[in-house]
Amino acid sequence: MNLGTLSIRLLAGILIVVTGLSIVESNAWWIRIWDFPRAQILVALLLAGAVALWRDRQAGRWIALACAIAAAWQLYRIFPYTPFAEQEIAFADKTRVSQGRCFSVLSLNVLESNRDYARTARLIDRVRPDILLLMETDRRWAQALAKQLASYPHRLERPIGNTYGIIFATRLPMRDGRIETIAEKDTPSVHAELTARDPFRVIALHPRPPLPGQDTEARDAEIAIAARRAAAARQPVLAIGDFNDVAWSHTSQLFKRVGGYLDARIGRGTFATFPAQMPLLGWPLDHMFVTPQFEVRSLEVLEDVGSDHLPVRSELCLAGAASMNTRPEPVSREDRRDVKETLQEYREERGKR
Repeated sequence: MNLGTLSIRLLAGILIVVTGLSIVESNAWWIRIWDFPRAQILVALLLAGAVALWRDRQAGRWIALACAIAAAWQLYRIFPYTPFAEQEIAFADKTRVSQGRCFSVLSLNVLESNRDYARTARLIDRVRPDILLLMETDRRWAQALAKQLASYPHRLERPIGNTYGIIFATRLPMRDGRIETIAEKDTPSVHAELTARDPFRVIALHPRPPLPGQDTEARDAEIAIAARRAAAARQPVLAIGDFNDVAWSHTSQLFKRVGGYLDARIGRGTFATFPAQMPLLGWPLDHMFVTPQFEVRSLEVLEDVGSDHLPVRSELCLAGAASMNTRPEPVSREDRRDVKETLQEYREERGKR
């Protein structure tokens, strides 16, 4: 066996193993990270299988078959976020919903260590969103954007130098606006009631990602708690932010079903935002979920402004009962059980600290 054949077998084996690991229900960081690069692993599996079939006369067929099975699983998980899937939200006709019920949203993880404040300031000045969410904002970011933030009558700010600071600003009328820590210490989230003719709630999240030594109990618990709050709300809900989780993960899908959300990316593409320098190879970490009362006029990923994330801009309309959207996926008993287990695992892990 030559070195090339051995290398292909080793690569195929690794890709098949990490595909298997991604199926395992675990909060361990070294398992959960394999939720992220599913598209990249899919391409690598197809290439490895093709090369094995071409170069490995002994085991090539079996390796190609195993790669094809693993690739089919990866495709199954990401397929809804391709243009070949059925769209979940039809973009709204601009003439059907009155302008007073429509507003724009800009969400951006600025990258705390990014000190090119001017590019983000110019973006805000150009886009002029009605709702602005900035994450990883420390005091220097708050000071650098003071001019832009001053144009917003309602603001919630908690600048922290730990990469989890948050700033929320809006021109829409706001009540019951607050910043909370609902799971992990010094990891704030925003909860507020806004009005666009009718009231609706906003939930903005930036939980911690899976990293060496940092499993996902707290992240998953924060997302689960936010989903429960949306389900209990008697108002339409908009959920935005950098979830540090991909759209197709079990946690994000559970959040979507339990919260009764729809996702405009389904049937359109991944709208990848990280890493900013390689969007075609990136992951959709920055999210915008809406309950069915909202209609979406536009959704776009904007240009690089020096962060490791790309900005996300959307235009939404609060259509209420007149919305043309489909119904969200139903919540199953298994979903409710998974939420309870997620919260129980978080409590047990927190009890050990």
